[in-house]
Amino acid sequence: MSFKDLPAEMRPREKLIARGAGALGDAELLALLLRTGIAGKNVLQLSQELLDRFDGIAGLLNASLDDLKGIKGLGGSAKRAELSAVLELARRGLAEQLKARAVFDSPEAVKHYLQLHLGARAHEVFAVIFLDAQHRLIAMEELFRGTLTQTSVYPREVVTRALHRQAAAVVLAHNHPSGCAEPSRADELLTQTLKAALALIDVRVLDHVIVGKGVSLSMAERGLV
Repeated sequence: MSFKDLPAEMRPREKLIARGAGALGDAELLALLLRTGIAGKNVLQLSQELLDRFDGIAGLLNASLDDLKGIKGLGGSAKRAELSAVLELARRGLAEQLKARAVFDSPEAVKHYLQLHLGARAHEVFAVIFLDAQHRLIAMEELFRGTLTQTSVYPREVVTRALHRQAAAVVLAHNHPSGCAEPSRADELLTQTLKAALALIDVRVLDHVIVGKGVSLSMAERGLV
């Protein structure tokens, strides 16, 4: 069933034009990308089913081709490419914000940026955001990957990359695939270890952000950095 077959009040396109994109739910926004449903399911029903299966927009957009294989209505490469393009546009838009102004001027943008990069990963990833003297984004690098429960982070490698990037400050980040963003004692110890190592080359650790499913927690806001 296409949009034209839906009742007027259920058509996401018309709703967006009349009230703006912010008025649409996740399923409605996804339906605009998918455009058509499948036999027995209109596009809104298909969109909601996909969101439920992948635990939300981030999970769906970060799904691999293998994850999508066999899912009727989304197995085609064209639709997968469109979804991937939307995610990449969001990443680049947030990156431009962080390059243009100090990260402390846009802490929520930092969290959203990290959520888009790390929120749907099935394994643990440790990343570093490198910042210039004005605390604007230079680059983000994923430095270490681990299992679902732990990862090995080498301070020497973090220091080496900070020197290579000529960074004045960094924001540390990693995800918790379990979904819970609460910092562990190991997270606190790692933060202090990296803070001490980077201080030797005069690089400040501004924050350590932990990314769960749909939520990002700032350890600096907790007084843990």
